[in-house]
Amino acid sequence: MDWLQAAKERQDELIQDLQELVQINSVLDENTITTEVPFGVGPLKALEWLLTKGEAEGLQTKNIDNYAGHIQMGEGEDLLGILCHVDVVPVGDETDWTYPPFSGTVADGKLFARGAIDDKGPTIAAWMAMKLVKDAGIELNKRVRMIIGTDEETGFRCVDHYFKHEEMPTIGFAPDADFPLINAEKGIAELVFSQNRTGDASKEQLLLFNAGKRPNMVPDFAKATVQFVSEQFEQNFHTFLSKNQLEGSLLIEGSHYIITIKGKAAHAMEPEKGVNAAVYLSAFLQQELTTEASKQFVDFTADVFYQDHYGNKLDLQFEDEMSGKTTLNPGIVTYDVAKGGSLVISMRYSVTYPFDEKITEAQRLAVAKGFSLDIQDDSKPHYVSEDDAFIQTLANIYRRQTGDYETPLLSTGGGTYARVMKKGVAFGMLFPGEPDVAHRANEFVVIENLIKATAIYAEAIVELAGNK
Repeated sequence: MDWLQAAKERQDELIQDLQELVQINSVLDENTITTEVPFGVGPLKALEWLLTKGEAEGLQTKNIDNYAGHIQMGEGEDLLGILCHVDVVPVGDETDWTYPPFSGTVADGKLFARGAIDDKGPTIAAWMAMKLVKDAGIELNKRVRMIIGTDEETGFRCVDHYFKHEEMPTIGFAPDADFPLINAEKGIAELVFSQNRTGDASKEQLLLFNAGKRPNMVPDFAKATVQFVSEQFEQNFHTFLSKNQLEGSLLIEGSHYIITIKGKAAHAMEPEKGVNAAVYLSAFLQQELTTEASKQFVDFTADVFYQDHYGNKLDLQFEDEMSGKTTLNPGIVTYDVAKGGSLVISMRYSVTYPFDEKITEAQRLAVAKGFSLDIQDDSKPHYVSEDDAFIQTLANIYRRQTGDYETPLLSTGGGTYARVMKKGVAFGMLFPGEPDVAHRANEFVVIENLIKATAIYAEAIVELAGNK
């Protein structure tokens, strides 16, 4: 069966389905959360949209308490899982987008939208692959189940709940990363550094500081309110912006200066690809502030994270051969003069990371700088040997479909649903050499690659679940 040709013939349907799905704003919505709608109306609407598509195809569907759901075809004792998610991260500053972020605009061979590559595009590719296999009448000896999550970007609560009620796949893949495949996923820990000092608003220079919405995104905007600054403050700020090629603003309201810096968003797994507005604003204020609580906050933020994504100042740095360097992203950075400061960090740590030893030392070093360190969440690393037959099968499918026999198997600092499976890996759909635009403005998927990924997933379903 020529799966690539079959996918090409369904290109219009593929694009239309993806446009319909990305036009649903499925960012976690705290304002519409209820016990029946655990992550807000948007993620639920996206889940229901896809389950309705499954029903229309005559396949088995199930909604697990509006947390997650599945679409299933085939028969057999074993279960092949395809784990996808339909929630997305916030769009950030909409003025940074060329096209509206929930439009699904097609231009220059790409479809632009929040979620186009993470993870609605890959989800639709996998869904189309299931339809191609079904329509080809291929007999399956395993059940094939697309499991659809709605909280991947904010903690995996969806699949945690799902697997309390439903069986674990025998094998599975998550189309939510890179080709050829990822068999090593770093651990993901959420660290919270809390300042132990508060200040007096009548004496302190820094009154407020806010940057970031999610730990798993590099903040692209930071704002601070200060007072009692030098006469050169405004000139120094503009000099700093110019020197660092940054955009920002300064507004004077009475005796207060309100300053902002614009950075560049990126995924927390690759913080070096972004420009962290919180860190740069702290670096500037470090030169200007002298009062105790204010100075302590900006010193900590700038000293630990300015031009260092690896935690060297807190002895958190580490790397190994199978998964690379440990990275840290200050995703939410806040300060209130009456409450002190807080930094929420997404740490992506290597597979062989000596976690307890490193954290203990970092806590000691943080205390010396006036901060406590707590672990808010910790998802352990995930690794499947590249010699495993399942891994080899997927890798060979990718290589046959693409002719790429050179690109090695990969590791990632991203966290996919693969880590919740007993035997699962991330499998596409970003191709080698493509820019990773997940979590960024102007996120897109290349339509030609969407079609290629559909063909790869169709062959994978047949190879892993079809009668031999």
